[in-house]
Formats: sequence, structure tokens, C-alpha cells
Amino acid sequence: MTRLIIWRHGQTEWNTAKRFQGQTDTHLDAVGVAQATAAAAVLAAESPDAIVASDLSRTAATAAALAAVTGLVVHPEPRLRERHFGAWQGLTRAEVEAAFPDEFQRWLRAEQVTGCDIEELDDLGKRVAAGLTEALDRAPGGTVVAVTHGGAARYGIGTLFGWSHDEVARFQVLRNCHWSELAHDDRHGWTLRSYNVGIPRPR
Repeated sequence: MTRLIIWRHGQTEWNTAKRFQGQTDTHLDAVGVAQATAAAAVLAAESPDAIVASDLSRTAATAAALAAVTGLVVHPEPRLRERHFGAWQGLTRAEVEAAFPDEFQRWLRAEQVTGCDIEELDDLGKRVAAGLTEALDRAPGGTVVAVTHGGAARYGIGTLFGWSHDEVARFQVLRNCHWSELAHDDRHGWTLRSYNVGIPRPR
């Protein structure tokens, strides 16, 4: 059995502003750096054998926090990038709703958005799932940590399990610096062991 921990990057300023990031290369803010450091200490206790990460700065920095405490090398994997949001990248939700009202409502319903140069959901899921599946080869029978993005994680996991878009939409997007654990073996295939786990928020 190989374990796969799918970990979303820490917070960015665009997250707090509810701005569509997509494949824009944004960076962790101070909170995101602290989140990554705290989560890395917990994930290090899972004894990872390999780390792969989207090649965008926010995921690379999150992965680097785990590499720093485990001594592992981070392997960049562009297929783990977030969904490409085309004309929406850089805009807030309010700005998108005002400029593209019909398309925005389809996005809220987890339907395919036509136009705007937005990556199709099927393409997103297949791309991310392929990157996650290949990541297992870095530590057969061990534990692999894959650092990715909210939408990418949700649709990548959904594709691995063969879920429809409606079924995927019932799962909350991973919160910043939270993770899910999957397991894979030749007999059972994929198994979901946990979802949206993370460091408790300060009270």
C-alpha cells in the first residue's frame, strides 16, 4: 500500500481578498508561511518518503517548509497546478459576478463555464489525477506528499475515484494548508482515508 497525502498550499493575500488566482504565480502571505511551518511539523511525523509539488510559488514555498524538516527534495510537478481561470485570473468574485454574471452562476453550480478561456473541469481532473498517480512511483509502498491547490485537489481526487462533477461539488474545497489522505494498492485501488485535515485554528 502506498499513502498519498494531498496538501493545499498556505494562505495568500489573494485568498483573503477572494481573488481568482488560477495559475497566476502568487506568494504566501505571513499567515500562509506560519500555516506551512505548523502543518509541516505535523506532516513530518507521518514519515513521508517523497514530496512533489505544483511549480507555482505558493505551493513550492509550502512544500519547502516540509522539506526543511524532513531533509527531502521537492520534485516540481506542473500537472498539479491550479485550474486555469483565463479572463477571471486577478479578479475578485464580486468583479467576476458583475462582468460575467451567467458564467459566474454556472461556476457556482460546479457546471462547465464556456468561454473566458477557463480550463474545462474534465481536463483539470485528468491532468491533476495523472500527476498524482505518477507521484506514487517516487515511493512505492511508502508515503508521498503532493502539494497542490484547492480546486486542483478536489477535482484530481474526484477523477481518481470516478466521481461526477455533481458528486465532487459536494466535497468542500480543502482549506488553506489542509490535506487529505488517500491510499492505493493493486487489490483495492484507491481508498479515501481522510479529508480536509489540518492544524486547528487559534481561538
